[in-house]
Amino acid sequence: MEPEDDLKSRIEAALVRGQLTQWQKQFLLDIRDRLIKYGPRTRLSAKQWAKLYEIIGAAPASLNTLPQSPPNKTYSPPRWKPSRRRSPLEREARYLARRFARTFGIVLALVVGSLIYSFIVKDRQIPWPSMPSFARSGTGDRAPLARSQFSVTDGDTIRLDGTAKGTRLVGFNAPESIEPRCAVEGDLGRRAKARLTELVSSAKLELQMIPCSCPQGDRGTDRCNYGRTCGHLFANGQDVGDVLISEGLAVPFICGATSCPPTPRPWCG
Repeated sequence: MEPEDDLKSRIEAALVRGQLTQWQKQFLLDIRDRLIKYGPRTRLSAKQWAKLYEIIGAAPASLNTLPQSPPNKTYSPPRWKPSRRRSPLEREARYLARRFARTFGIVLALVVGSLIYSFIVKDRQIPWPSMPSFARSGTGDRAPLARSQFSVTDGDTIRLDGTAKGTRLVGFNAPESIEPRCAVEGDLGRRAKARLTELVSSAKLELQMIPCSCPQGDRGTDRCNYGRTCGHLFANGQDVGDVLISEGLAVPFICGATSCPPTPRPWCG
């Protein structure tokens, strides 16, 4: 009988005898299946041999012909070798290198983003193909404006049809109705918007487009007045801002050629 056959017989006998734990039974079944599948090419570790003979008894001499390590060989787990401790200087150098790489990556991303932004946005005029010609030119001349050509956004802002963003009416500042800082400002803002809507509802209207008070290179971009254009709106020859100021629904707000003072918002104290 071949050695592996004898070993299988001994495993079968141990399984028949019983008195095994569930783990021991499963272990013997696994070894038996490997012997059936691989025959003399079966390979077991020294630890597996030791556990096998602990269950089925000492190995007979005939099993020494199997190409395995001796069953009685003591199993020694691999020794753990501690890693080399790095010196404080090495740890500091590694920390600085990681920090430099992270910082360099952030700076590089910002530089690339700035270049892309400058290439796409800088000095680009916002395309409003259906905007009235006088609004595109910004010559400062008054031009007739029909009520159907715009909508009222706020007490000091309108939006011309075909434009991506609104037109800020200059010379005054009305309370915010969309995002007020307090309840008083919200109430006055809604009244200012309603009053401007009333002023333009049936009057003869004229719009005078002017350059916004921004540096020359920023005009026409989001860096200038949030991308809005600027102008004066006249109802029956009177600037609507003067009307709102006289009625307590706005305050004067005069800008210079390239910049504006802090926006006056006295309604919330």
